[in-house]
Amino acid sequence: MQGMNSPEKSEKITKICVYCGSGPGTDPAFVEAATALGTAMAQAGIGLVYGGGGEGMMGAVARAVLDHGGAVTGIIPEFLTRREHALRGAQEMIVTTDMHERKRLMFEMADAFVAMPGGVGTLEELVEQLTWAQLGRHKKPILIANIKDFWQPLRALLDHMTALSFIRPGMDFELLSADRVEDIIPTLQKAAERVPETAKTIPTAVADRL
Repeated sequence: MQGMNSPEKSEKITKICVYCGSGPGTDPAFVEAATALGTAMAQAGIGLVYGGGGEGMMGAVARAVLDHGGAVTGIIPEFLTRREHALRGAQEMIVTTDMHERKRLMFEMADAFVAMPGGVGTLEELVEQLTWAQLGRHKKPILIANIKDFWQPLRALLDHMTALSFIRPGMDFELLSADRVEDIIPTLQKAAERVPETAKTIPTAVADRL
C-alpha cells in the first residue's frame, strides 16, 4: 500500500487526529495502511494527533510520521502509559488525568479526524465525534479509512438507523470514507475547504458538559 506522491502542503488542515487500534489486527494490510497514512501526512506537512501508544496501529502511524520528518503529538491518560506503552520520540507527549481530558484535547488540537481499523475504543472515539457533529457542535471533517471493508458493518448500521428514522433530517451528519490510503488526505482537504473557522470549535462551556 502506498502513500501519496508529492502531495501539496495543506493550508486548511495542519493536524489530523487519527483513531486506531492499540493492536495490529490479524491482517497485515491494516498496519501497512497505518504506515502509509503516517508517511503521507509527514510528506504533506500535516502533524499527527493520536492516543500516544507505541504498539499496534497506533505505533505504526506515529513512527511513520516521525520517520519521515513529521510532527507527532501523543495524548494519553496516566493510567494507560504502561498498558499502551507510550511512544518514545514524539515531539510532544501530553499525559492527562482521565479519558475525558484526553478526548477533549485531541479534538481541540486537530483539524480533521480519521478512524482506521481498531477496537471498541476506536469505535467509541469515532461515534463521539459523529454525535458532536450531529448535534451541531462542530463541522470538522470526519473520515473512516475503510481498509479491506473494515467499516462496512458500521456503514450498514448507520443506513439501518436512517431507514428507521432514528437518524432523520436535521440530525444527519457527513461521514467521509476512503477505501485507499492515498485518497484520505485529498478527501479531508476538499471537505475542510467548506468549513468556516467558526464552525470548527466547541465552546468551552459546552465541551465541559459533553
